[in-house]
Amino acid sequence: MAERKSKIPFILTPIIAVLTITAAAGGLFIDGLYQGNLLLRSGWRGNDLITLLVATPLLIGSFVLALRGSARGTLVWLGMLAYVLYNFTYYLFGAAFNSFFLIYVALVDLAMIALIFALAKIETGRWANAFGERTPARWIAGYMMITALALTGLYSAWSLQFVSTGQVPEIVTNTGHLTSIVFALDLTLVVPWFILGAVWLWQRKPWGYVIATIVNVKGAVYMLALTFVTLSAARAGAVESAAEATPWVVIGLGSLVASLFLLANVRLRAD
Repeated sequence: MAERKSKIPFILTPIIAVLTITAAAGGLFIDGLYQGNLLLRSGWRGNDLITLLVATPLLIGSFVLALRGSARGTLVWLGMLAYVLYNFTYYLFGAAFNSFFLIYVALVDLAMIALIFALAKIETGRWANAFGERTPARWIAGYMMITALALTGLYSAWSLQFVSTGQVPEIVTNTGHLTSIVFALDLTLVVPWFILGAVWLWQRKPWGYVIATIVNVKGAVYMLALTFVTLSAARAGAVESAAEATPWVVIGLGSLVASLFLLANVRLRAD
């Protein structure tokens, strides 16, 4: 039974890749798939572009490397599974009901199952000395904590402003959603993992390195997607300026640099 379980993520990943290509390509090329206002429709297509051209190739390439026993490939693969989970959770709850609803459900379920079984397979004892002593663990941990606290502070300020004034934040009204799905997902699927990874990385615990690499790989790619969401919306006239993508560029670069430092210092084969 244990052997079967260990194979589950490897069996599911090709299915996830095919469904991801289907969802992203469909969003780009099927007219009328996305409903909602111009901001949402243009934003989905910007996201689909990065998912199709960047995220999916990274998922497939890292999966192949993980199959060959590469520790770096394994960490990037886990990061891309986290990307699929987060990304399509937003589609599942944020996109108006459409023909791809069951594809979104399948992607969230399969990515979550694959990630759980893949993480359960990791033997932390083997990762204790996997990263070199020169890994700038505390610098990366500091960046992660600052990012987590900044997001928490920003979302909390907007939420508390509503408590005191009764005025719904503009970020909610602009999308036409009943609530802020961004707040909900970031405060549950992003912030806690950034904080946990930062604390354990600061303490140089094995799981700290693993979690930090996963969330930063996912963060770098997703911030690229958000940048293109904003650029696509700006091109469509749904936002005032492409400069609104600046926060996503800054966070994305931070996560990219953190990922590169972590991956460059791996000294372990995953098999």
